[in-house]
Order: sequence, then structure tokens, then C-alpha cells
Amino acid sequence: MKPKDQIIKGDAINILKKIDSDFIDLGITSPPYNKGGKHKGWLVKNVKYNIANDNIPEEVYQEQQIKVLDEIFRITKPGGSFFYNHKTRWVRGQMIHPMEWLQKTKWTVRQEIIWDRMIAANIRGWRFWQIDERIYWLYKPINNNKIGEELKSKHALLTSIWRFPPERKNGHPAPFPLLLPIRIIYSVLNNKSGVVLDPYVGSGTTCLAAKLLGSNYIGIDISREYVKDAENRLKNYLNYKRIAEEEISKHIVEKTFADRKKNNGNTGKFRKGVTIQSKLL
Repeated sequence: MKPKDQIIKGDAINILKKIDSDFIDLGITSPPYNKGGKHKGWLVKNVKYNIANDNIPEEVYQEQQIKVLDEIFRITKPGGSFFYNHKTRWVRGQMIHPMEWLQKTKWTVRQEIIWDRMIAANIRGWRFWQIDERIYWLYKPINNNKIGEELKSKHALLTSIWRFPPERKNGHPAPFPLLLPIRIIYSVLNNKSGVVLDPYVGSGTTCLAAKLLGSNYIGIDISREYVKDAENRLKNYLNYKRIAEEEISKHIVEKTFADRKKNNGNTGKFRKGVTIQSKLL
């Protein structure tokens, strides 16, 4: 099937298997992190999903994520991308890093982006308070070319560290901010329309961003309540137009690398006869 502009209720892997191959242009998601339901402190234990179980054996969780990601790889067009938001976790002092399962998928990991959430989930001081999450840019190569096309300079200048807080006024327990998918869609599709997927759509933020930027969307969620909430947000998408305009206004560059090179400007390249001195301050 080739669904467009739909929020579909159902289990992610079951729905993904029904979608045609090479259909999606871009995907963005943040799955349940499998944080567990016990002994996690007063803040984390309050992150409870309507339906999803966030407390399963870690090996089962990782296996499920690999299957979902590989199914998304199948339905993504060659040259397409998927942005996967996750965080590092600790269980009994042992770090569990998303790369443990991402490297077992069919995807090429194109970049790791740091999302500075500006607030911490830590209460105790076992380690420095964790305010970061990771966003992995996963890429489906064309003819095994793992580099892909360059971003436009006006997008790439925003760097690999993104600093904005989570969305606060949202009934979903763990929403990412609307700015996040807007930045991804606008940067990667660059004013072109496409089909954008979120297999754990929650309150519909990814689909909302796609609609604001003129793309089609597909959202999947197992919770009827979240599907309804997402559909209601999409009906009122124009209420969020200002947020999209605010993000787009940041994507400006006065001179591109090509312009600077053409005019013998600063390109960050060593030039003969130029001495670079360093000093201690």
C-alpha cells in the first residue's frame, strides 16, 4: 500500500510490512526508550505511555528496533534518510548506547547529532546530569555510495549540536519539539515535497511539521488516544505556522563555500605563504 496524509492505528512493524518498497523520502521518530518501570526515580517513572510497554528485556527491545529500522530501510527510496532520536541509558552502572543496535541494521550511519535538551532528567548525582539526547542520521545509499548529496550551505551551517527544550504543553509523556522535525525536513528536502514517515508518531509532531512544509505524511501509533490527538493537531496546523517560520529564518548564509572559493575568500583551507600563529591566553 501507498498511504499518504494518514495517521494509522496499529503496531509499527505490522503496518510497515504492508507499505510498498522504495516509497518513503524521509523519516523521523523517537521510539519508547525502554527506560523500565521500576527504581527509576520520581521523574522517569512518570513517563508512562498510553499503551506501549517501556519495560521489556533489553535484548528483546534491541531486536525489535532492528526489525523496525530494517523495514523502514526497505520502504525508503534509495538516497532517502531516516532520523532516529534516542538517548544513552545506564542499567546497573553499564552504559547502553544506541549504536549497539544501529550498526546491526541495514542503514549507513551518516551522522550523530547532539540534541541539547537544556533540562536534565537526572535527580541523583551518579554522573553529570544528562541533558543530551542523540539524533542519528541514517542513510540509504544509491549504488553503495555511502556519502550522498551535500546539504545546502544554509542548512549545514546550523551545525551538529541542536539546542532547544522539549515541548512542554503536550499531553504525550515524551514529545520532542516541533522545531526538531521542521529543521530536518526543511534541511533534507530543501523546499521539495516528499513523503515523511514517523512509525511512533505519538502526538503527531513529525506529521505536523511535514504538513506545515508542504509534504505528505504517514504516522503510525498503537494508541487510539494518541492517534486522535495527532489528528486534532493536524486539523489546526496553521496555529503552528509561526514556529515553522521561526526555524526557516535561521537557514540563511551570506556567502556559500563556492562563493568564497571563487573570490579567493576564507574557505578554511591552508594557503601557501599564510602563517598561522597560536598563542596561549
